[in-house]
Amino acid sequence: NNYPLGVPKAHFFKNFIISQTNDELVIIDQHAAHERIIFEKLKNQKEKGNIAIQELLIPDILETTEPEAEKLMENQDVLRTLGIEIESFGPKSVCIRGIPSILGVVNPKKLLEDIFQEIKKYETMDELNSRLDSVFSSMACHGSVPSGRILKYEEMNFLLREMEKTSNAGQCNHGRPTFLKLDITKIKALFGRS
Repeated sequence: NNYPLGVPKAHFFKNFIISQTNDELVIIDQHAAHERIIFEKLKNQKEKGNIAIQELLIPDILETTEPEAEKLMENQDVLRTLGIEIESFGPKSVCIRGIPSILGVVNPKKLLEDIFQEIKKYETMDELNSRLDSVFSSMACHGSVPSGRILKYEEMNFLLREMEKTSNAGQCNHGRPTFLKLDITKIKALFGRS
């Protein structure tokens, strides 16, 4: 097959995928790769108008302080543009009704807390918009397949195909590589073959 990242052959150390092309061995960091895919999809959804929200079947309640609950509600519209739907649930609580659908199964409270920490760094909406990559990076980390999860063949293959369609897939949101390639010539040289 002519897949740039090859076809999956193995999963090892509960975090890496080994795939093979016609003349290369490819090692993929599953968490870093998936994080980049989600990051780019969040950016694309935001550019097209809004981030799709998945309504929670059972809303989650975040207990906090009264000033924090007020600050969260003041930023309700900002959070909605990021795909997080909240409403007031008393003086010290916020009800989380929806999260970005692209993130899949995540801890809504932890997501809201982390995203809110990012939002609080910026004084104005313009400043936040200019630094959305940092917010999306934090969100993508929540939604990406965790290190330590063993993937099935179909999941590995899907991840590779998604990487091939994703901009900047060669590095994660933090600048680290998502995959490494070894061509057959280098592999043979390691074993003293020519």
